[in-house]
Amino acid sequence: MKLRFTVIGIWNLVFVICSNAQDLHFSQYMNSPLVTNPANTGFMPDGDYRLGVNYRNQWSSIMSVPYKTMSAFGDVQVMQNRDNTGWLGIGGVILRDVAGSGNLTSTKIYGSVAYHQMINAGSLLSLGFNAGWSNKQINTSNLKFPDQFDGKFFDSHLPTSVVLTKNNISYVDMQVGMNYAYFPTANMYLNAGVSAMHVNRPRESFFETQGGENRIPVRYTAFLNGSFKPSDMLIINPNVYASYQAKSYEVVGGLNAHYNLSGDGEKILIGGLYYRFKDALIPMLGVGLKDYTFTFTYDITMSGLKNFNNGRGAFEFSLIKQGIVDRYQGNRRESMCPSFRY
Repeated sequence: MKLRFTVIGIWNLVFVICSNAQDLHFSQYMNSPLVTNPANTGFMPDGDYRLGVNYRNQWSSIMSVPYKTMSAFGDVQVMQNRDNTGWLGIGGVILRDVAGSGNLTSTKIYGSVAYHQMINAGSLLSLGFNAGWSNKQINTSNLKFPDQFDGKFFDSHLPTSVVLTKNNISYVDMQVGMNYAYFPTANMYLNAGVSAMHVNRPRESFFETQGGENRIPVRYTAFLNGSFKPSDMLIINPNVYASYQAKSYEVVGGLNAHYNLSGDGEKILIGGLYYRFKDALIPMLGVGLKDYTFTFTYDITMSGLKNFNNGRGAFEFSLIKQGIVDRYQGNRRESMCPSFRY
């Protein structure tokens, strides 16, 4: 018990001093497209608009106040050229994260734009950019620091050497990204992308800063997705994702499969399994009903933290609606990736 309190106290300090060490993230990165890469804006192989929400709850088994990350996003294809080989994507995303007993709250609002151009009959290149406003606030009254540990418990009445000069900060943030899609047949699709987040290196600190101190390091992200249709009843989607920031990295890989329950693609059963390197095993379950897709994942901790949380890491869900504004007028009518619908 004493060790657990010590770990929690150290986490409280980390929230304050290194609040920019880890960006907001989702295990279902493929279902939070505008967060993963701004070039995904308006990039929907089988639709021309998309709306979605994501929710993540992490470490509720060891934290009195668990991490909670939420997002809502939407994007649409506009300004398609006459032969439908190029178009503009516009969209936006709202992110909110509440972490720990100090109520470290992050709110981010981004607007994004991307241009998509067919290179030939079987490939597509996309370039994207987003910019937005980011705010972080912290409630210091609930924080406890290592120098307030009396050997058994954390005593908030003990003096601390940690002094914050502000508890509310805001700044402008910018990201850029690029995607390439290859779809040689109706039963095969590959997509690779890279992005750089915080390219303007905004300053983020609750302490007094000077010069170039406490600037957010650029976060680099890359992914490779695939979709293969071996039969009219099954589509397999392998995915690999990697992110690097300030000598910290995250690698997630795995696959999910879609099974055609109704025969016409209106009802789909989804199952999958992913692994975050040196951290967690992530099973996935979901359903698709017409234009809606709901997926649920659970992070089973595999790292040393499992000794404290008994493997109960995080649960996460996403709900996405994707469709076509007019199936018979003006927009692309055929999917670029394997689909159960014709």
